[in-house]
Amino acid sequence: MYRERTDAVASGLMAYEDDNATRPRGSGKGELFELARKVASHSYSPYSGFRVGAALRLSGGQVVVGTNVENVSYGLTICAERAALVTAVSQFGPEIRIVAVAVANLNDAPSPPCGACRQMLAEFTLAEALVEFASADGVRTMAFSELLPLAFEMKRR
Repeated sequence: MYRERTDAVASGLMAYEDDNATRPRGSGKGELFELARKVASHSYSPYSGFRVGAALRLSGGQVVVGTNVENVSYGLTICAERAALVTAVSQFGPEIRIVAVAVANLNDAPSPPCGACRQMLAEFTLAEALVEFASADGVRTMAFSELLPLAFEMKRR
């Protein structure tokens, strides 16, 4: 089960620790998906009304959440997945590795991660990480490598 990290909550960030982070989860509305759905209620989406939440399980057992924050210019809007990713890197450093992703919304609409979020997540997400999201036919779970099979990458020296 998840324990809320009081230091993260006190600093305005939301993070959780999962004692069973390495245990695989099946498809369907699992705990990670429910956390994403819960944080979607914090969405700032006065223009679209589309309230999205994301939860990332890190290899160290932590779970970090984020929600979408819109801007009147739309182009400056940040998606829930990127909000969670930025929080994870800010809290735990650039060495993080994501082992699972969940994206939920309160609008009962399909919401796979957008292309920008997929590419941002690709920097930190393991290829075999499961991604759970709302789809037209219910909640869908697939490996990250299936979600973004041809991610842009650059070889580092």
